Amino acid sequence: MSDQGRYIYTVSQLSVSIKIVLEDSFQNIWIEGEISNFDRPSSGHFYFTLKDERSELKCVFFKSSNEKIKFEIKDGMQVLCCGRISIYEKRGVYQLYVTKMEPKGVGELQLAFEQLKEKLFKEGLFEKAHKKEIPLLPERIGIVTSITGAAIRDILHVLNKRFSNVEVIINPVKVQGDGAREEIASAIEEFNALKNVDVMIIGRGGGSLEDLWAFNEEIVARAIYNSKIPVISAVGHEIDWTISDFVADMRAPTPSVAAEIVIAKKSELGDRLDEIEKKIIGFPIDIVKEYEQRLDETEEGMALRFMHYMELKEENFKLLSEKLGILSPVGILDRGYSISFKLPDKKIIKNSKDIKSGDLIETRVSKGSFTSKVE
Repeated sequence: MSDQGRYIYTVSQLSVSIKIVLEDSFQNIWIEGEISNFDRPSSGHFYFTLKDERSELKCVFFKSSNEKIKFEIKDGMQVLCCGRISIYEKRGVYQLYVTKMEPKGVGELQLAFEQLKEKLFKEGLFEKAHKKEIPLLPERIGIVTSITGAAIRDILHVLNKRFSNVEVIINPVKVQGDGAREEIASAIEEFNALKNVDVMIIGRGGGSLEDLWAFNEEIVARAIYNSKIPVISAVGHEIDWTISDFVADMRAPTPSVAAEIVIAKKSELGDRLDEIEKKIIGFPIDIVKEYEQRLDETEEGMALRFMHYMELKEENFKLLSEKLGILSPVGILDRGYSISFKLPDKKIIKNSKDIKSGDLIETRVSKGSFTSKVE
């Protein structure tokens, strides 16, 4: 718009002009900063500010671009953002339209792994008290893995070698890429709904952290935790750890080891049966020996109690004998008294009128007796 040789912009025109200049100059740039004022409304878009010691920059991260972010964005997090600088015409402010975001100093997947691990740990999903025992000799084994991968071949090889007549039910799933997490979780839930296996093995062969990521997803972790059927997690190699390993009832370092765990060798089973047989045979003998020992202890106890009983009775007998001795005629004679009997019938003389002159009497004293004639 011209006015006496001057070109005059409207606010909108200026905003558009600045927008063109900014977008031409700042396309696909990376910016480092600290996240603050993070907001995630129901639309799914992310709004936040990137800041450093001196400046701040408004940012928007639209849902179409942020859906693949694995980690949780929080205030205070140091990040690297890629995007373009443009003008938000309504407010006349410039801002960064983010297309990619990475945590600074640690990989995106590693950060997401640590965040989910901490979250589920706090919720108690790793507690030992919740873990179920793996059955000794299951009749049916459920396997959740790719039907074309090396893991299924390794598992079936070991199972066939150890116990060829065990029944195996395979629920084939994708183990990486889009849709893998949903298929794995659904397979676990299907086995629980059908109740047709005694134990489950879930897993896959080795790979990068990104390849194994389906087993680090929360939906899979919760499906394992909620399973009523014991779950063995066998993901990757021995050095690989996933969230599934922490939640499962048992972790196997490889799929082959999982098969070894779930089915004992026939020879090992035979050895266990031999041990059980020995225990069964030895069990009655041990019981008899125990009761023999108890009988010996009882007999010894009864003998001691009988001896004690006899000692008490003997003591009581002595006391009674002494009392009887004091009251008996012999005891009376010992104290200086005598007893006289009228002869020949030996009636005790209790009254002097019972005798007359010429009667013979016998008098007994403590030491002997003598005969007298009444004058």
